[in-house]
Amino acid sequence: MRCILPFFLCALLPLISMAQVRTVQSLNFGWRFHAGDVTEAAQSAFDDSGWRVVDLPHDFQIEQPWVAPAADEKADNTDVAANIKSRLSSRGFKEMGQGWYRYHFTPADSLKGRRVLIDFGGMMYVGDVFLNGQRIGGTDYGYVGFEIDVTQWLKWGEENLLAVRTDTREPQNSRWYTGGGLFRGVSLVTTPVDLYFERHPLYITTRDNRFVNVSAEVTNRSRDKEVSLRVRIYDAGGKLVYEDTKQHSRKTSARTDEVKLPEFELQQPHLWDTESPYLYTAVVTLLYKDGTVADEVSERFGVRTVEITAEEGLKLNGKKVLLKGYANHHTLGALGAAAYPRAIEKRIQLMKQYGMNHIRTSHNPYSREFIELCDQYGMLVVDELYDKWTRQHTGGRVAFEQLWQNDVPEWVKRDRNSPSVVMWSLGNELQQDANQPYNDWGVTIYKLQKTLLQRYDSTRLVTVAMHPRYRSWETDSLPCDLAMQTDVQAYNYRYMYFPGDGRRFPWMKFYQSEAAVASMGPNFFEMDLDKVIGLAYWGAIDYLGESQGWPAKGWAQGVFDISLEPKPKAYLMKSFFKPEEPVVHIAVVDSKGNQMWNGVQTGNDGLSDHWDRQPGIKLTLITYTNADEVELRVNGKSLGRKQNPLGDTKHRNQIRWEDVEYQPGKVEAIAWMKDEGGKMQEVARHKIETTGKAVRLIAEPDNSQWKADGMDLQQVRIYAVDSKGRRVYNAQQELSFSVEGNARIVAVTNGDINSDELNCTDHRHLWNGSAMVILRAGQQGGEVTLSVGADGFKTQKTKLTLCK
Repeated sequence: MRCILPFFLCALLPLISMAQVRTVQSLNFGWRFHAGDVTEAAQSAFDDSGWRVVDLPHDFQIEQPWVAPAADEKADNTDVAANIKSRLSSRGFKEMGQGWYRYHFTPADSLKGRRVLIDFGGMMYVGDVFLNGQRIGGTDYGYVGFEIDVTQWLKWGEENLLAVRTDTREPQNSRWYTGGGLFRGVSLVTTPVDLYFERHPLYITTRDNRFVNVSAEVTNRSRDKEVSLRVRIYDAGGKLVYEDTKQHSRKTSARTDEVKLPEFELQQPHLWDTESPYLYTAVVTLLYKDGTVADEVSERFGVRTVEITAEEGLKLNGKKVLLKGYANHHTLGALGAAAYPRAIEKRIQLMKQYGMNHIRTSHNPYSREFIELCDQYGMLVVDELYDKWTRQHTGGRVAFEQLWQNDVPEWVKRDRNSPSVVMWSLGNELQQDANQPYNDWGVTIYKLQKTLLQRYDSTRLVTVAMHPRYRSWETDSLPCDLAMQTDVQAYNYRYMYFPGDGRRFPWMKFYQSEAAVASMGPNFFEMDLDKVIGLAYWGAIDYLGESQGWPAKGWAQGVFDISLEPKPKAYLMKSFFKPEEPVVHIAVVDSKGNQMWNGVQTGNDGLSDHWDRQPGIKLTLITYTNADEVELRVNGKSLGRKQNPLGDTKHRNQIRWEDVEYQPGKVEAIAWMKDEGGKMQEVARHKIETTGKAVRLIAEPDNSQWKADGMDLQQVRIYAVDSKGRRVYNAQQELSFSVEGNARIVAVTNGDINSDELNCTDHRHLWNGSAMVILRAGQQGGEVTLSVGADGFKTQKTKLTLCK
């Protein structure tokens, strides 16, 4: 396999190597870690030689054992077990605690006389940073990144000690599994001391889909009152399409200034949209008066317009686009909270395959890499900052009123240049908690936050996701006061109020910020799709935390399991999210779902899509389809054709078949659609078959361009198959994994949210005939061999290539 360096990266390499004015060095490798609190761990003299060496991103909570409700019972008291369930079920049945990280480094002599910063992408949930024993900073809300200027504290010519204490806080401080530790990257950044760009300095906006405006935040402590800024724009292929230089004079005593560069026009610009996410790159260079380069930054951006109106919902580049997506927490299945870019990319790619074009970042900012990948793949993002505006729900260490003034600018400035971000959301479900600041159900604090937000970006509308949408659980005649203030009326689940609220308040713009998977179909088709902004299915991917009862370790109502295997209902979603692609898929009803959550029916029927059953049993089948008719055949015998109930919003794209007697063999669904002449044509088929005994294992790697950068992942799906190569769903053997070469196992999973097996091991049972092992690349290229063994199977060996 050939390793190919992207052309655009090749085009910029001379630029990067020649300038070398701003340096960014990863500090992700070689940290020493200890779980639990340790006295004196911040001190340089402390001996950490017995600590484990880890690389970032790292989630220490995912490595911990599960804590079952019965584990903490100390008496025959049923209330104790119930209390433990409520204490840890939301946080993924993992115990809370602290984690210490220590990083030893000797700064290069070449950095003397430069400004040196440590950049943290985030830490869970709160944290403190120490350099050589002295506390130099930290965070009280670890979803938002920060940097610390360490220039004055560095020791030259000797080893320095960077220590970080992270804390998950108490169980009540989050309503979901957060993970713990340095779950995003850490970098060392250097610039000149006298002339440099500030953090997230660029603000790039476009007008009329051809004019571009760039401003830059500059600090000038040099003797030169007059400096220059040069802007260069490269297209997606690395070709220079615009260049200009502007002189800037410091005219006040303020050393930091926001410099607005002249507006310019791109000739025949390529627009960014969901199907063609074209990205330009702006490179802005800061020069001393004599022309010497001082600092340089770059940012990708897209040329596009977003308009949201009450009459037509969201329009992208003048064309109506319906948001069709999901809302999940930030975690990544078996990897926990560790924000691996490749794991994020895999999710986005999968969601696009099933017709999604939208993700809501509930209920906090995701990593910057997530936003950049959404830019790259054409995903539309509702970027959310907080859950509820209380101390309890935002880290628990300081009052909420002490957070937002710093969090809002960092969040907005980080993401404002990304074309994927189409709306800001400041919070979620405030109506369930009366303890909002200023005692007016969030109205005043919303206005304050919005005012600050619009100081840094005025191009997007601002909302808050609401549940319930009314003023109390008992009174539902009118929207809550906050809904009268937000730019967009974002209702969780309560889409049925859109028509009535729209008649009373014609200016309202509606977005179903959470939609129940259990009501999938009706909660889409019953909206006025010409007018609404769209919807986000809550928990479309199973995730850790918010369990509805042990042994489930988390949310189990998604249409994808926690290992990203699609459940049958994913094809119902695909049938209306991607109507241009004919869909038919057979689902067998195994059980009835009746779970409730936040006053909403969330339980899905238990469904499967295999044909290994007890002889003679009678089953209910559902065929999910967007065709006009479906014929069902059992072992070649037709059970007839049924029409898709297109006029029935509650059953559209769902055809039920009752009392189908199981017979070994196969069941086949054939979808038919009328052509332009009115003649029925076959457009799709799906079959499920009775399989034989599992006789071998097969492996399916997912990353053909696996990079030896120390970060990239290879996620290998293992299946047990019969002699005909068919997946055997009842295979449950335990697999063992081993790796030879420059890679290591970071997680294993099988999709079973009820499993008591841990994720950070080298073994896992098959579930539904499948399991997955996740490998992390080393930093040297070459061949890697993955071996998978199990009783009754020949060891399966897969050779993989790491590209250097």
